[in-house]
Amino acid sequence: MLYQVGDKRPSVADHVFIAPSADVIGDVRIANDVSIWFNVTLRGDDHYIEIGEGSNIQDNTAVHVAHNYPTTIGRNVTIGHGAIIHGCIIEDHCLIAMGAIILNGAKIGAGSIIAAGAMVGEGKVIPPNSLVAGVPAKVIKEISQEQRDHLARGVDIYKKNIDLYQTLTPLQS
Repeated sequence: MLYQVGDKRPSVADHVFIAPSADVIGDVRIANDVSIWFNVTLRGDDHYIEIGEGSNIQDNTAVHVAHNYPTTIGRNVTIGHGAIIHGCIIEDHCLIAMGAIILNGAKIGAGSIIAAGAMVGEGKVIPPNSLVAGVPAKVIKEISQEQRDHLARGVDIYKKNIDLYQTLTPLQS
């Protein structure tokens, strides 16, 4: 569901899937080929949220902002199930795995993978192409070309699912 709050309202491109149980609130800017899955909350009340072309925000994820921190999600980014994304910058071609937490002022460099359950603290800067894990999150190694290719395939699957899920039809029980 799309919601206006005060004078802030979502802006959604033409080729997008937003699950019926997702909530998109306030100043949220969604580009083409983006998918927002079930029970996701995108809350752009105190600042804006921007989601780049080709990105997917998976089930049960919360994306929010802070007064001084918008949230920017780049192109072809995958945000895994149950992640918490708050007032940060995620550059292009990243994977934020299931249950990861990214806090205010953090910046995730292009092509990086944040492992499941990792917590990237406030103001932490992650270099491009990094594999990051732990609480608090630490860079483990640089990711391989094989891992980058795997990320791209995952993004492509979610882009194809946009058209499939345009046919989503509730069934009567």
